[in-house]
Amino acid sequence: MTRKSIDLLVATAPSWVEAPLGDFDKFMMDHANCERKASALAMSLVMKYADRQAIIPGLIDLALEELEHFRQVYELMQARGLTLASDVPDPYVKKLVKLMRHTRDERFIDQLLVASIIECRGAERFGLIAAALTDPGLKAFYTELHKAEKKHGHLFVHLLLRECPEELVYPRCEELMQEEARIVQTLPWRAALH
Repeated sequence: MTRKSIDLLVATAPSWVEAPLGDFDKFMMDHANCERKASALAMSLVMKYADRQAIIPGLIDLALEELEHFRQVYELMQARGLTLASDVPDPYVKKLVKLMRHTRDERFIDQLLVASIIECRGAERFGLIAAALTDPGLKAFYTELHKAEKKHGHLFVHLLLRECPEELVYPRCEELMQEEARIVQTLPWRAALH
């Protein structure tokens, strides 16, 4: 197998955009938290897996890019008179995290695969948001985010394959993707990315 990316098994319904567009300020506050947490996750993986040298430069670059996205969302929020909101647990992420195994090597694989899945789902939804927005500035911003997050989803798999053989990565990826498809279909829509 030569692929270095994953594909979601279930697409988000196009009508999903009604929830975030119905309370776009709330959506932006959630979005800012997602970007902040993504940057923090990348840096925590650097420290947790400091012995896995092949992934560290990519994770540092990712952390910086996610932090820049956080800054951009924060500036858009300020222009709208919004402040940062307290973080609330994300039910989608919580359900995915519960699927992670516990030995160090298995946890490493699962953490990067779950991060990949979350980024890919986020990219898909940013694409839906971008297509639905009418404000040219916001439309351009979310179009760029769609491209960046799609890259991030693939980056996690690419980094993982530097450390682990494909036969350990892709079967587990398929298992997690099937679970993600089930999870995403059971959660109610809200003014949030997930």
